[in-house]
Amino acid sequence: MGKKRIVLDTNIIISAFGWDGKPREILREILNKEFDLIISKKQLEEIFKVLGYPKFKFTDSQKSKFINILIEISIIVNTYNKINIIKDDPYDNNILESAAKNNVDYLISGDKDLLRLKNINNIRILTASEFLELIKK
Repeated sequence: MGKKRIVLDTNIIISAFGWDGKPREILREILNKEFDLIISKKQLEEIFKVLGYPKFKFTDSQKSKFINILIEISIIVNTYNKINIIKDDPYDNNILESAAKNNVDYLISGDKDLLRLKNINNIRILTASEFLELIKK
């Protein structure tokens, strides 16, 4: 059996790039090739948009670097708006579809709507802390 496949919600990715903490620990695990990161083209677009929010104060150079890192370390997939579980947020559904359609083992998120689901198609939905605790066992 190969490496475990994971999807990181956009909030986890932004946190990993912006600050030290558990999301960055997960990113290090991916950079060390411990896990395969699955990311959709639509999520890359969302990440680029969110990186531009003024509250984050990322420079254009940082934004480009972050996106290039993601492209380099990820398995990039397409999504087709086939899942509509979270009625209020199409981006959440995109994250769910990336996980459900690509044999993912874990979806890591800080989003309450996603975490409330607990799992989808045998994919565990966990916080960054829960995921790190699980893999350290």
